[in-house]
Amino acid sequence: MEQWVIKALAEIVGWENVLTSPEELICYGYDATPGFARVPEVIVRPADKNEVSRILTLANREKIPVYTRGSGTNLSAGVVPMDGGIVLSTVRMNSILEIDPENFIAVVEPGVIVAELNAAVEKYGLIYPPDPGTVTTASMGGTVAENSGGLRGLKYGVTKHYVLGLEVVLADGQIVEFGGRTPRAPGYDMAMLFTGSEGTLGVITKIIVRLVPAPTHRKSMIAVFHDLNGAGKSIADIIGNKIIPATLEIMDNYTIRTVESFVKLGLPVEAEAIILAEVDGDEATVEQDAVKMEKILRENGGQVRVATSAQERDQIWAARRAALPSLAKLRPSTFCEDATVPRSKVPDMVRRITEIAQKYDVQIGTFGHAGDGNLHPTLVSDLRNNSEMERVYKAMDEIFLTALELGGTLSGEHGIGLGKLKYMPDQFGEVGMDVMRVIKKALDPNGILNPGKLVGQLQ
Repeated sequence: MEQWVIKALAEIVGWENVLTSPEELICYGYDATPGFARVPEVIVRPADKNEVSRILTLANREKIPVYTRGSGTNLSAGVVPMDGGIVLSTVRMNSILEIDPENFIAVVEPGVIVAELNAAVEKYGLIYPPDPGTVTTASMGGTVAENSGGLRGLKYGVTKHYVLGLEVVLADGQIVEFGGRTPRAPGYDMAMLFTGSEGTLGVITKIIVRLVPAPTHRKSMIAVFHDLNGAGKSIADIIGNKIIPATLEIMDNYTIRTVESFVKLGLPVEAEAIILAEVDGDEATVEQDAVKMEKILRENGGQVRVATSAQERDQIWAARRAALPSLAKLRPSTFCEDATVPRSKVPDMVRRITEIAQKYDVQIGTFGHAGDGNLHPTLVSDLRNNSEMERVYKAMDEIFLTALELGGTLSGEHGIGLGKLKYMPDQFGEVGMDVMRVIKKALDPNGILNPGKLVGQLQ
């Protein structure tokens, strides 16, 4: 990058917010996805929409790639600067601009951490429901860009169900607002277009989100199954009986054994699967649903333990939260995927993943959001072992194609980025891909925003 460009960026954000040292560039050259890394040419940290606008105006004129980065916890290589250029960090844009408890609304900048928003609205008896596994580090801008979900997705939905409005800086530097403070706005639903667009259409600079009342009561339980079919039937029967748990999670045997070996929670290492569930709401509904759910789990062969204290509840969810960190400790490289299938196909998908692991002689632990079919097959390996990685990538191919075969999708919340780009035509077909590329071309004709991601390079 020419020195005059770096100087121009410094004139916009100040020299203290332009990073160019080799150490800093390396740190911003990767996210949480193994196997993808590329050093950017410069990092800029704007303070507001006007600075973002000036940066994009310059970059668009000079055709310099721009990669918007939140906390960098992405799991699909979504923020890796594959073409060098500018990494635009939203770390300074981290203010909660407004909390409106009367209308159940919060207005935030993209750098606000999800857990910080929930802490701020808690005193009003409200919650912001999306809770990705990285809730204590994930930024609001990143979760909107990826349409993140989380453990509460079954009952409460994912990020797109809470975005009311967005302020966006377009590729040419123009600033525009879509949506607003009410659930209904005329015209195309442009806020939804940018939600899940993975930074390929614009830079989000302000987010208006919907809040909901915090539940007054909740009850958690864990069920141990020695037959995967029993676990799968339980999931279907719970939903079939009109019970919508706040959380309904599953862990396979490999994940159970791994978690227990690291955190010693007393998990049954011989179990084929465990289900972790929680119902919430008013006291009467919680008690009624909890009794029904426990009965269903037992009738399908589950050995059930219901939490009777906050400590026991925390222990149950500590097991689930420990799944990914425990698996990540096994080997140097961890690929946490999110192939999603209809919930009736969860047992089939878990079984197929186990078969795939055996077929390619790779280590895979599967856990995830069983209630909405969003599974996280997690492959642990070593990038330095070329022969092993050949098998790992073949296993990934089969996992994603199996999810599509079972009527599922490539991603439930992690996004496409670069990691799953090659499978996109399998899901959407060439016509579908062309439609998305037309939208990308219309909003970013020079292809400067996160180039190569989600829909690939523009021709």
